[in-house]
Amino acid sequence: MTATPMRVLAVGSMYPPHYLGGQEIIWRHATLHQRDAGHEVRVLTTGYRRDGVPEGSELDDDVHRELRWYWHDHGWPELGLRGQLELERHNARVLDRHLAELEPDAVLWWAMGGMSLSLVERVRRAGIPALGMACDDWMLYGPDRDRWTRRFAGRPGLARLGELAGIPTRFHPGPSARWLFLSEYSRRRALTRWELPDSGVAHAGVDGGRFPTAPERPWAWRLAYIGRLDPRKGIDIAVRALPLLPAEAHLAIVGGGDEGHRRELEGLVDQLGLRERVSFSERPHAELAAAYADADALLFPVTWEEPWGLVPLEAMAVGRPVVATGRGGSGEYLADGENCLVFDPDQGPEAVAAAIHRMASDDALRARLRAGGLATARRLGERACNDALLAELETMARTRRPGVDNAAA
Repeated sequence: MTATPMRVLAVGSMYPPHYLGGQEIIWRHATLHQRDAGHEVRVLTTGYRRDGVPEGSELDDDVHRELRWYWHDHGWPELGLRGQLELERHNARVLDRHLAELEPDAVLWWAMGGMSLSLVERVRRAGIPALGMACDDWMLYGPDRDRWTRRFAGRPGLARLGELAGIPTRFHPGPSARWLFLSEYSRRRALTRWELPDSGVAHAGVDGGRFPTAPERPWAWRLAYIGRLDPRKGIDIAVRALPLLPAEAHLAIVGGGDEGHRRELEGLVDQLGLRERVSFSERPHAELAAAYADADALLFPVTWEEPWGLVPLEAMAVGRPVVATGRGGSGEYLADGENCLVFDPDQGPEAVAAAIHRMASDDALRARLRAGGLATARRLGERACNDALLAELETMARTRRPGVDNAAA
């Protein structure tokens, strides 16, 4: 425990048990780590409700689901000026109240895509130190989804008029916070749009306690995709690869998310006559280690430039070999032939099928990938990321920034 406990207001779009992907889990575990170190952390998030999770269900204390955002049901509905102003004023009131109640030593930003980016500027003007953990590319797409600040971008005269409503009209992340990214790849992408003089990388990792190493098992063509259902994840490529594999090959698709895409995948399964060879399910995060252990190999066929990719690390920790595309941030730890097999998704299902055949026919290769994966998972442990984030916050709390003159801003 530090000599002087600090107070942190952590703000983002989703917090467990309401979540869609790994970044929300990363947020929660970082929060628990900071609390275990003796600090007070208040979570401020949106009122998003995940299907199957009753209202009022909470895993942790001091979680406030009061913010509103521009995203709804996997879409971005349009709001008129009045609706935008109402949303922004609501969020400003909520933020101001929590800042007044908690008097935080620092604000910690998490996923802000689809959120009111005026909140970031509001905290800067209040002179409160801020640290941002960018777990996806929201810094690129978020400003285009934020209906309010987008309205005034590149229009300084109108922006000054908009300020009369009491809501900041700009978003400039560089002077607003120190920013950490899950990968150098993701940081460099953000730098194509923004000047970020104070930024760094904190690789997310896996907790071996939650994902213990499972015993090796004989190869039996048990394949798994685990993660969010999203067209960019390339799950359809994995499904299309099944007819190119022996009849006993089975693909378990474990995860939730875009229900429309799930229906598309189910239609593809029926079209290919694979109903007996593909299963769909959702499992609580606490049961994912067992889902990895049930598989002979994990498929990570993402077709987009994923900012990081926590799923392959979880599979590696459990001791299951990985077949992946290596696109985006995952390319910083995936090494073909050493801890995984890499394939090119542009070459279609034939490429992933060839990688699976290669793995199935070579016991020594699977053993080498297992050993390499276990070493990678140990190197990229969750504790290191959480410690780095905690150290940043503690340093920030000790060196509070001076107040900023609102009129000059």
